[in-house]
Amino acid sequence: MKFAKKVSILFLYLLTVSSSTISEEQEISDLNTSRTKSEHSRLPLKELRAFTQVFEQIRQGYIEKVEDQQLLQNAITGMLLELDPHSAYLSKQEYMNLQENTSGHYGGLGIEISAEDGLIKVIAPIDNSPAERMGIRAGDLIVEINGSSVRGLALPRAIEQLRGEKGSSIDLSVFRDGEDELLKFNIIRDKIYTSAVESRFLRPGFAYIRISQFQKDSGEDFVETLKKLKGESSNNLKLLGLILDLRNNPGGLVPAAVQVADALLDNRTIVYTEGRMVSANVSFNSNPGDLIPQIPIVVLINGGSASASEIVAGALQDHRRAVIVGTQSFGKGSVQTVLPLGDGRAVKLTTARYFTPKGRSIQAQGIEPDIIIPKVNSQIPIQKERLRESDLEGHLAVQQQLDKASAIELEDLNNDNQLKEALNILRGSRLFRTSGSET
Repeated sequence: MKFAKKVSILFLYLLTVSSSTISEEQEISDLNTSRTKSEHSRLPLKELRAFTQVFEQIRQGYIEKVEDQQLLQNAITGMLLELDPHSAYLSKQEYMNLQENTSGHYGGLGIEISAEDGLIKVIAPIDNSPAERMGIRAGDLIVEINGSSVRGLALPRAIEQLRGEKGSSIDLSVFRDGEDELLKFNIIRDKIYTSAVESRFLRPGFAYIRISQFQKDSGEDFVETLKKLKGESSNNLKLLGLILDLRNNPGGLVPAAVQVADALLDNRTIVYTEGRMVSANVSFNSNPGDLIPQIPIVVLINGGSASASEIVAGALQDHRRAVIVGTQSFGKGSVQTVLPLGDGRAVKLTTARYFTPKGRSIQAQGIEPDIIIPKVNSQIPIQKERLRESDLEGHLAVQQQLDKASAIELEDLNNDNQLKEALNILRGSRLFRTSGSET
C-alpha cells in the first residue's frame, strides 16, 4: 500500500533527523551520537498500521476535505504537543518567529508564554512592552484570543496569533487568580525592540542591572555594563554593591546566562544538563576570575523568573555568591533544542534537564529565595515631611556634596518594595563589613 509506505518513511525520517542545529536554549551539536541502529529499527508497526487506517478514514469520511499535507502536519503537532508544554513543531513562520525572538526584534505584544492545562500562561511580560503597559501580569492565563477559545491550541499557533504588524490590535480574555470575572484587554501591537540589559546607580556606589531576557548578546552586554559601572562608580566612590534584577525574565539562551554567571563566579560550576543522549550531558564552568570579587550581590527573582534566569540565580545561590531576594521562581528546569527539518521548518524538542551546581533540579519547583519578600502592588505612599532647614528661604548653602538620587530612582524605590529592600540589604551588609573591619 503506497500510502502506508509513505507514512512509514515519514516516521523514519523524523526519528533519524539530522541535528546540526541552532537551539533556543542550548546548542547540542549531534543528537544522534548515542542512538543505536536497534533503536531506529524498533518502530511500533501495529500503531503505524492504526495510524494509516485512521488517516484513511479521515480522508474518506470527514465532513470536509482536508489536504493530506495538513493532516500529516496536524499529526506531527499532536505528537509533540503530548510530550510536554515546551516541545513543538514549528512551521516556517513559527521558526522565523523563534529566531526573531532570540534576536530581540519582532512585532507583537511582548510576552513570554507557555501552555498550561490547555490554556496559555503568561510567564512574564517584557519590560515596557504593549502587554506590560496594558497591565498583563506574570501568571495570567489567556483564555481567548480575539473571541476564540485557546483550549487545545498548540503553543506555536498561539504565538503566531499573538504576533502581528505594528499598529494592529488584538483582544484578549484573561483569567487572573483572585479575580471573579475574566479580564478583557484590547492591546495594540508594536515593534518589540528588547533592550535586554539596563543599568544605573540607585545610590552612590550601589549599582542596579536589569536583564529582561537572555538574548544572543545579553551575556556580552552584561559584562560590558558591569565593567562600565565598575569604572564609573557614582561620586568617585568605588563599587560597593550590585543588585541584579531577574524578575519577570522568562529565560532565553543558555550560553548568555552562563556568560552572566561566569562574570560573577571564580572557576566554579555554573550548571550541568542531563539527557538520554551523550551530547545532552554537558557541564558549564566559569573561568578563573570574578569581575567584582568580594562585592556583595543581591539577585531579585519572582514567579516570572524562568529557565535561564533560574540558572543564574541557582548558581549564585549554591556558591553563596549572592543573596536571592523576592518570591519563588517559575520552575522551568528543562532545555529545548531546535532541530531543523528542512524547507524552513523545525522541531523544538526537550532534550535535557538542567541542575544547579549542588545537584538541585528546578523543574516544577523553582528557586526558593534566601529572603522572601512578596511584591506590594500598591504604591508605597511618600510621607509628608516636616518643615526642615533646607525649606527655609535664604538658608545657608551646604558645603559638602549631597547624596542625591534622580527623581526616577526615588520613584522606583518608592514604588518597588522588593528593590527597596534589596538596596537596604546591600547597604546593611556594607555597614556590617565596615564595622567588623574596625574592631
